[in-house]
Amino acid sequence: MDISWIAPVATGAFIVAALAFVLSLAGLSRHETARAGVAYGIAGMTLAIAATFALLVSGLPATDAVIGIVAAIIALAIGAAIGLWRARRVQMTGMPQFIALMHSFVGLAAVLIGWNGYLHPGAIPHELEGIHHAEVFIGVFIGAVTFTGSIIAYLKLSERMKSAPLVLPGRNWLNLAALVAFIAFTVWFVIDPQLWLLIVVTIIALALGLHLVASIGGGDMPVVISMLNSYSGWAAAASGFLLSNDLLIIAGALVGASGAYLSYIMCRAMNRSFISVILGGFGIAAPAKAGHEEEGEVRETTAAEVAASLADAKSVIITPGYGMAVAQAQYPVAELTRVLRERGVDVRFGIHPVAGRLPGHMNVLLAEAKVPYDVVLEMDEINDDFAATSVVLVIGANDTVNPAASQDPNSPIAGMPVLHVWEADEVIVFKRSMASGYAGVANPLFTRENSRMLFGDAKDRVEDILRELASVRV
Repeated sequence: MDISWIAPVATGAFIVAALAFVLSLAGLSRHETARAGVAYGIAGMTLAIAATFALLVSGLPATDAVIGIVAAIIALAIGAAIGLWRARRVQMTGMPQFIALMHSFVGLAAVLIGWNGYLHPGAIPHELEGIHHAEVFIGVFIGAVTFTGSIIAYLKLSERMKSAPLVLPGRNWLNLAALVAFIAFTVWFVIDPQLWLLIVVTIIALALGLHLVASIGGGDMPVVISMLNSYSGWAAAASGFLLSNDLLIIAGALVGASGAYLSYIMCRAMNRSFISVILGGFGIAAPAKAGHEEEGEVRETTAAEVAASLADAKSVIITPGYGMAVAQAQYPVAELTRVLRERGVDVRFGIHPVAGRLPGHMNVLLAEAKVPYDVVLEMDEINDDFAATSVVLVIGANDTVNPAASQDPNSPIAGMPVLHVWEADEVIVFKRSMASGYAGVANPLFTRENSRMLFGDAKDRVEDILRELASVRV
């Protein structure tokens, strides 16, 4: 039976799948097209898997092909079962650490593929051996850095280890020495591929990934997540070179480039140096420990008083943070938005680029609760409007609304662009307690004259406000 046609058809399928991945990224860039973006991604990956199976059939003897397909199906079934199980159990508050954990698997896969490429290289033309050895070494290095770095990010985000940065003596020189050693060993390995060199670089890369992310503070974890996403993409691309899989190279490059660009955007939003963050804080001195106590008088309010203010307001801006996700308050917040808009109040949302612990975290929560896309605005779109706003509701946000960022040059978050909520006529801050935010920085917003604190679970307090509003006539 002639099966020579399978290879060119599979190559065409890979091209179509690559286009689907590009369309997926384009779709995910906007709220309105995000679902279509996910569908394109699923379709592209399904087509890629089918084409890979077809190539497996055409490139191996019948017996080996059957064994390979059965093994692949078993692996897919086990992976899919575990993925579906975890995806159903994870809450949106646990999504950042869940994604970090998934990145670690991509890194580990790259390491294993690299080692397999060294131990079982297959038939490689003599003139390409040096390139193959470089692919092995680079793939293992990137994968190992991604693996341990993602594990540390998972531990920090899940609060299984302290979010404060690890500051070792000469930490910048340690990172630089690891990179120099990697370059030197790569040249050595290309010339003389010895097993001990691969072992050494694997250990160095594992240690570097651990140290890089451990040296980054909790306040920068959203950037770290997108950065690790980029690393995992480059690790996948390196695996694609080893496996001679063009689609894996393209997909990895897309993920790597988009993750790097997202990291750059977020660094700008936090007034952080992109190079410094990806190198574990290189060139930045550790800031002095900020105080955790607020200076000044905190004024408490009640749900009834907040309802009265909202009933009289002409415009309201809601600025959500990770606390809203923890309380799962997005649904009553969406209902509050609907009720106020029916009363003629202009209600909008101000989203900081690093609100939550994952890029786009708040946008997903609000979309999940059916908040209209057109009222959800980014920081740059809404920051000039706070001065003309009647009431601002700060729900679970802290560091992203901290005036110390622009008013205190000695603050650890000095220079970080924040939402100027304090410029509104009245600010209502929803908090469980007076504890500091994730970055551990005191927030003078809480003691300003126009600020009031509404303590308790955000979901319960918003529901209380809804009940009070029901008794207030339009």
